[in-house]
Amino acid sequence: MAQTPRTRRTRPEASERRFRSRRRVWSYLVLVGLAVFFLFPLVFMFVASLKPDSQILSDLGGWRAFLPVGEVGLDNYSAVFDRVPVGQFLFNSLLVTVLIVVLGLVVNSMAGFALSRLRWRGRGLVLSVVIATLIVPFETYAVPLVYWVAHLPTLLVQDGTVVYDIGWLNSYEVQIIPFVANAFSIFLFSQYFSTIPTSLDEAARIDGASWFTIYRKIVVPLSGPAFATVAILTFLPAWNQYLWPTMVVQDEKLRPVMVGMQYFFQDNPAWGEIMAYTSMITLPVLVVFLAFQRAFVSSVAASGVKG
Repeated sequence: MAQTPRTRRTRPEASERRFRSRRRVWSYLVLVGLAVFFLFPLVFMFVASLKPDSQILSDLGGWRAFLPVGEVGLDNYSAVFDRVPVGQFLFNSLLVTVLIVVLGLVVNSMAGFALSRLRWRGRGLVLSVVIATLIVPFETYAVPLVYWVAHLPTLLVQDGTVVYDIGWLNSYEVQIIPFVANAFSIFLFSQYFSTIPTSLDEAARIDGASWFTIYRKIVVPLSGPAFATVAILTFLPAWNQYLWPTMVVQDEKLRPVMVGMQYFFQDNPAWGEIMAYTSMITLPVLVVFLAFQRAFVSSVAASGVKG
């Protein structure tokens, strides 16, 4: 009779452990299924880039579309380099994207620091205005922005001399400067900086530190996940720019990779070459996300940003 209470307590515990194990197994199965489902387009793209057009179309009706079987090779990739200046397009996108990300991290983090750590009149109103700009789509002010940048002054170096001119069209700066400041990045930095104890600021101010020193030596080192998240969220739209470069850049030497897609849809589209080109321009995005995914997830969890 003395062992009965132990038996009664043990059975529910064992049942609960079995329930947790089953739930964990089903969770993993669901996650694996979702991962496979979302990987299908990428697998199809990479596999199709190795096949000729005729085989791509004939394999669409079955699982052969996702398998590198039949006539496979790298002919589509060599044809891509013959049709478009891929190296120049990749360099342009890489330069524009890196500068947007780096400058955006500096500008937006400093703005977020001012809105979250400093105490000044009208701070809440300014933050509300910044958040309100998120509901305005870029297409609504794209044309006025083109008119504006076309009348901005610029300095050019020609034959060793500095020449004053008007207009930023057909330049790198017109693809970079308008996208450095970002309302969502400012909001995310502001939210994340608010989670850092203000007692650190007070202690640093007592020791004679300036606000810029507090930002550079205290807040920034503690905000690695936020910087990684903003870097990813800034990298993706900067790399995928299409509408804006199409409107402001006519020189082929300055065009980014997304504008290069136009070259493949003239006359008869070559689907194998299209898949090869999209594979090359998708690879940098996957590398960046895989490199920063851990910091991205931790920042979203810490800042409370959902979706």
